[in-house]
Amino acid sequence: MPHKFSGITVQQSILACFPFREPESLLALLDPSTLLVNAQNVSLKSILNAGDELQYSLNNYHEPEVNTQWHLLWQNDEIIAVHKPANLPVSRTTRNIYNTLVQLVRRESQWPDAHLLHRLDLETSGIVLLAKNKQLASKWQPKISQLMQRKIYHAVVYGVPTWQTKSLECTLAQIPESPIRCQMHIAEPGVPGKHSHTQFKVLRKMASYSVIECELFTGRKHQIRAHLSHLGHPIVGDKVYAHEGSYFLKRINNVLTLEDEEMIATTHHLLCAYQLTLQLDANSGTEIVVDNNYPDAWQNFINLHR
Repeated sequence: MPHKFSGITVQQSILACFPFREPESLLALLDPSTLLVNAQNVSLKSILNAGDELQYSLNNYHEPEVNTQWHLLWQNDEIIAVHKPANLPVSRTTRNIYNTLVQLVRRESQWPDAHLLHRLDLETSGIVLLAKNKQLASKWQPKISQLMQRKIYHAVVYGVPTWQTKSLECTLAQIPESPIRCQMHIAEPGVPGKHSHTQFKVLRKMASYSVIECELFTGRKHQIRAHLSHLGHPIVGDKVYAHEGSYFLKRINNVLTLEDEEMIATTHHLLCAYQLTLQLDANSGTEIVVDNNYPDAWQNFINLHR
């Protein structure tokens, strides 16, 4: 696995990639004969310099299982758009450094230096943009808000709204005393936070659920999830914003029951980055849409509850 570090030993750099593993148990998996810096054999005590590339192999190393079935949707000379399945992290997490979207694209495509231009949550599926190399990422990342002219998500939510369209514009903020620290809240007047704006449209109504189109005009953390929850229609499978976060709180306290698993209903929340309009130059726009309608988990849920 290639990594880039500076001013530390080979051993320190390896251990830094696996903070969730005990150092002794991790080093026991390491095959010393595979330690290479810039294709030259080294030891664990060797010092890494800026620009060095470290490679090594771990025997019998396992990460949590993820959905690795990404695929290419669109490309031009500088950018690619791929479909990220739900439950695949876009980049390194505390648990996954090998099977992430960016590492899968680098290993399985003709772009071994691909770089993310933006991110999606672990459980959110849909369109992700990557630059074909680091230089192109440096070009496009500062322009990402201008590049992504229109962002439309689809969500399956609890309940049937009384409205056909709805615009929600408010301030989002984290509340320090909240039992779920990552949760975003609609801030009261005068409370500091970030302005957010989403336009909603009901696409389909079922007996107890609905499919909602969500157009983002700002890109705040958990924006769609927090907005829909505030409107009384949290996303199906959302562990933080549905059921008052009870599933999330029980999970971190290791007290989940079979009834809790049945309550959450899906293996991931049903939110998809469905459509993206790119403004590549002043004269033209490019529209990218998730192919094959919805992912299997979506279609199965909709078929079951229509």
